[in-house]
Amino acid sequence: MSDDHTDSPVEPSGIDPDAFRDAEDRINPLWIERLRAHLAAGETGDVADMMTPLHAADTGDVLEALDNPERLALVLALGDAFDYSALTEVDESVRLGLMELLPNAEIARGVANLDSDDAVYLLEDLEEEDRDAILAQLPPFERLSLKRSLDFPEESAGRRMQTEFIAIPPFWTVGQTIDYLRAEKDLPDEFYQIYVVDASYHVLGIVPLDKLLRTRRPVKIEAIMNTNVVLVDAMEDQEEAARDFERYDLVEVGVVDENKRLVGVLTVDDIVDVIHEEADEDIRLMAGVGDEEVSDSTFDTVKSRVPWLVVNLITAVLVSLVIGLFNATIEQMVALAVLMPIVASMGGNAGTQTMTVTVRALAMRELEGRRRRRLVTREMVVGFLNGVIFAVLVGVVTALRFGNIDLGIVIGMAMTINMIVAGTAGILIPLTLHKLKADPAVASAVFVTTVTDVVGFFAFLALAGLWFGLF
Repeated sequence: MSDDHTDSPVEPSGIDPDAFRDAEDRINPLWIERLRAHLAAGETGDVADMMTPLHAADTGDVLEALDNPERLALVLALGDAFDYSALTEVDESVRLGLMELLPNAEIARGVANLDSDDAVYLLEDLEEEDRDAILAQLPPFERLSLKRSLDFPEESAGRRMQTEFIAIPPFWTVGQTIDYLRAEKDLPDEFYQIYVVDASYHVLGIVPLDKLLRTRRPVKIEAIMNTNVVLVDAMEDQEEAARDFERYDLVEVGVVDENKRLVGVLTVDDIVDVIHEEADEDIRLMAGVGDEEVSDSTFDTVKSRVPWLVVNLITAVLVSLVIGLFNATIEQMVALAVLMPIVASMGGNAGTQTMTVTVRALAMRELEGRRRRRLVTREMVVGFLNGVIFAVLVGVVTALRFGNIDLGIVIGMAMTINMIVAGTAGILIPLTLHKLKADPAVASAVFVTTVTDVVGFFAFLALAGLWFGLF
């Protein structure tokens, strides 16, 4: 066993080596080093003492702080005490790396103790051969339940749902229902409402727990059930399901199959994860980094970023070709080379602002009918007004700096043109991509930036050539 740690040195910063987190809510490096020492020495009792008080989310943070051999040693040291729900809290690369090291029998043991939605989350990214081997070691009912969920499309409500729920007939009384909830052992760990169904499991209504507990025992369930029920189709995209939660302020919703039979439920904790994942995905796609994770290797990171960098290179070459058309013009007035990045940069920033607002509105389903036309008109007017404002500002500064009023007028006109184009492109490009069934979050930024660069350089250099007779 390990020595007493009461005399362990404390860092000058005053960090308590026995505390899991430091004053800034980060994992205490001294705590992690002590855990590593116990793992290296095979002191499973001390490892268990350190890990047992932690929440599954904190255990996930610990796993991410260790390397793969240490993660494996931690799981094996904890044995039955390791909560596999912690693997739902880590990056995909960390989770898959650890699960590749674990025996299938050990994964099957851990998955058997999870809610079905968490079990599906862990199994869905495994190789089919490993997944089938793990499922084969589970009890028949659990195996069939998980297989059914895994058959639904990725990122669908059916893939996200948990198959544990409480369904009762409408002719039961409140007393019968409460007695059933007390006596039945195979119930979900957490639930917020009870589903009232017919013999074919078609949903007739729901009874929230608070209403059940406030009603006298002899009252029949059909007398207190809410028949205005929101249900989600199992094939529906998880993002659409998340919007239902937002629109109707739900904490739980039933999931039905193609025959409208209840097959599972989605709870608010699942939807919070969905909202986080979808927002995170959109942010990464707009930056062209795909499904990259912080824990990814250098090679995987390079592989993820190269395709979009190639696209950016192609668009940059296009911009350079436009500039090349005006080489003679630039040679005759060197000031143009100094000023033209200002026009393109302002247009790019304005276009990105409009694009961000548009992509968000599309994601939130806020652009329907008249709203879409209004937003297009508004952004074009905003582009014009911003163009005028910055045309005056940049034009005055340019005229004073170079002592050339005509040059100030030219850059002002080019700025106005590019800002109008930026506002128009920033909304029309995402709308067009959306209409073509492409994800506007993926490609909008590249196209908008290219348009504003090309138009900005072309407008400024062409106007300058015409104004000063440089052609």
